[in-house]
Amino acid sequence: MVVCALGLTCLGLTILFSATAWFKNKAGVAVPYSYLQKQVVGAVAAGVLCFVVSRVNLDYLRRYAWWIGGGLLALLVLVLVPEIGIEVKGSRRWLGVGIARVQVSEFAKLGLVFCLAHYLALNQTRIGEFRRGFVVPLALMGTFAGLVVLEPDFGTAALLMAVGLVLLFIAGAKWRYILPAFGLVAGLFAVLVAYNPNRLRRLTEYLSEEKSYQLRQALAAYAAGGTEGMGLGQGRQQLSYLPEAHTDFIFSVIGEELGLYFTLLVVALFTIIFIAGMVHLRRAPNLFHFLLVLGCLTLISLQAIINIGVVTGVFPTKGMSLPFISAGLSNLMLMGMLLGVILNTQRTWGRATLPEDVRTMREVMA
Repeated sequence: MVVCALGLTCLGLTILFSATAWFKNKAGVAVPYSYLQKQVVGAVAAGVLCFVVSRVNLDYLRRYAWWIGGGLLALLVLVLVPEIGIEVKGSRRWLGVGIARVQVSEFAKLGLVFCLAHYLALNQTRIGEFRRGFVVPLALMGTFAGLVVLEPDFGTAALLMAVGLVLLFIAGAKWRYILPAFGLVAGLFAVLVAYNPNRLRRLTEYLSEEKSYQLRQALAAYAAGGTEGMGLGQGRQQLSYLPEAHTDFIFSVIGEELGLYFTLLVVALFTIIFIAGMVHLRRAPNLFHFLLVLGCLTLISLQAIINIGVVTGVFPTKGMSLPFISAGLSNLMLMGMLLGVILNTQRTWGRATLPEDVRTMREVMA
């Protein structure tokens, strides 16, 4: 899993430089290394976070699960305050000063998984109950997702609800509770989309034969790249033809410049991460650890599936980063933390729980 993550990150740095080498600042001066330098800083920060998280005591940290969740909810509220939250292109998702910005909703993903795993493990004998096994965890998911919707960020909110419902189902919640909840969530999102002209336009364009400009350019990139690609730096879609080519649609730049083989390689690496994580789950010592790792694995896999599905026309257009590859420091650091949790459990699950001095055998003299 580490090798796959490093491979995806290195590929992301390479293709990001190719996709942003022509960028200019407001003064019209070329800044070919601007995005690359930021992404390298993010990669280093992600590596540090991965190492730190892989060494902490998760069971000790679990004692402060509600404090962690409450702190993240407070930050999500602060993002919505006009004088504090930073607004970009009509969305208020960031906290920070100047160019140093953090997208709080990214870290809220891990916070929700951590709190849900703690709660469901704590109440595993009462998961079949309506209130404790369904209403309370659904309210927790709804609180996180509701604050993210207000930013607005429908995609991240939908991802939070999807991961939460997966954990709820795996923990043992009853079908007769989950299916109506799924229908309710889908209905609420449908209403929100219907009253949002921008997102409604994306949906209607997806359902019609006339695809959006962004998707048409992405598909043209795959066609131009073919199987072997046009070569690094030789693609044309990033030359202002394809909006957000370095973030949400970077997978199409890979297809254009490196070809079909590299796009399949990216899919294969994500598949290996998922399979390795599922195999690792068989060693989980308790429900808390099982749900925590499953949530981390689901976040990585679902985000990759959604991004690749969007840029290939399988899903409606929605801005969501491709894990380890897309430009964006917050998401890259989150991926480092998710991987760190999995590595932490790989290091500790096989370890005996008793201290060394207690486990040592002593000869008893008669």
